Order: sequence, then C-alpha cells, then structure tokens
Amino acid sequence: MIRTPSGLSGDMLLAGLAVMAGEAADIGSVLAATGLPLPPDAVEIRPHALQGISGWQARVRLPHEHAHRRLGDILALIEASHLSAPAKTVAARAFTLLAEAEGAVHGRPPGEIAFHEVGALDSILDTCVAAELLARIAPDRLVCSPLPLCDGTVRCAHGPLPTPAPAVQELLRGVPVRGLASTGETVTPTAIAFLRAAGFAFGYWPEMVIRQTARIYGGRVLPEVPNGALFALGDAGLAPVEQRPKGLTEPGSEST
Repeated sequence: MIRTPSGLSGDMLLAGLAVMAGEAADIGSVLAATGLPLPPDAVEIRPHALQGISGWQARVRLPHEHAHRRLGDILALIEASHLSAPAKTVAARAFTLLAEAEGAVHGRPPGEIAFHEVGALDSILDTCVAAELLARIAPDRLVCSPLPLCDGTVRCAHGPLPTPAPAVQELLRGVPVRGLASTGETVTPTAIAFLRAAGFAFGYWPEMVIRQTARIYGGRVLPEVPNGALFALGDAGLAPVEQRPKGLTEPGSEST
C-alpha cells in the first residue's frame, strides 16, 4: 500500500521499495547487480526527518546529460541488463506508457519520441531499480491511494506548462485523482507510469494486517499539506482473533 498525501516521484518509489525490501543499506549492490551502465554509488537511501518525523529519502548523484533517447534505445538498454524477467517487463512497460503519452501529446508515433527529462539516467535508474525491488518483494496485491493534483506551472524542455502537464494528463487517464491545496507538480510522469506498469490498483486502505511501514520523503517540501508518502507492507485480510492486539474485538462485540 502506498499513501500519497502530497505526491509521489520516481525517487520516492525507489526509496520506499528499497526500505520494504530490506535493501536500503545495500542499494549499491542492488544497482550493481542490474548490470545497468550506472556507478554503484549513484544512489543512496538514507534516514531523513522532516518536522520532527523520521523517514527515508533517496539521494541520486548522476551527472547531467544532454542525450535524448528514443524508446527503442531505452528498451534495448533494459533488455541487455541483468534485471529479472518481471522487472524487465515492468520497466519496459513503464517507458512504453511514457512514449505513448508523449506521442499522443505531440501527434507522433511512440517510437519517434525523443525523451528529454524521462530519458535521463536518473529516470532510468529510478524505474529499473524500483522494478527490480518490487520483483524481490513480490506482493500479491498493489494498491495506491488516489493521486493528488494541484494547479501551477512546471518547466520542461518545451518551456513552462500548466500542471498537470499534457503528458501527465495522458498518463492519468483512468487513474483516480484528488485535489490538493498547493501548487506545482506533485506526481511525476515517471511515478505514474511505474504505478500503471506494475499493475497498481487505486483506492483506499484495503483490509490487511500491517507488518512494516516507512515514511518516504521527496526533494520538495510543501508548506500547506502533510509531506511524505507512506509505504506499508502486510498480509491481506484480518488477523485471527488470537493474533490480534489486546482490546481488539470483533465488530459488534465491543464490551460496554
């Protein structure tokens, strides 16, 4: 389960899945094992606190590049990597969704789209490593809360655009959203494409027995709303009565 009170990015997905998989301290080894052309110290998952609430944050350190990769270039990179088969499927699907969204906006076939921001190495890192971590966790069900959107502008290779940007609007087709009292981009194209590619359902808390949680922070702090995303991992359904905390009773059987 992912709860997104103030938004979600590729870096946040990477950090949250690393913590859930127990790989936060050894994320460099996970990256190295993928065989991607990236240095093993390109990402660090470290503790981070905001407003006195502890959590985790991903720090990606990669040089800025000016390469404009096309979909075929990225798919070839994924196929040549050492990612597991499930991770390759999710990563390839995520970038295909991005290309389809950009193609719809610009009136061109997906294969002709030259990625700018999402073709950068950090987006490839976020998507591919997050896909590998998700494959290691192998949850039976994936749920994310409705995604928060707000007004404002975002700057990209084509200049300033209103939020949500046109490609984001395409990616959000069929995705539940809600309004947020803030401005700017709250959910990145990389994050939306990953959620859809991985098969996340969108809704509120499912019945589950929570086993593990982590609060994940992004690089942007919004003063008007709660910050950070909550990642939770658990078992479907309700716990048997004998396993429930003391004081928890069946609905309708509360003592008076």
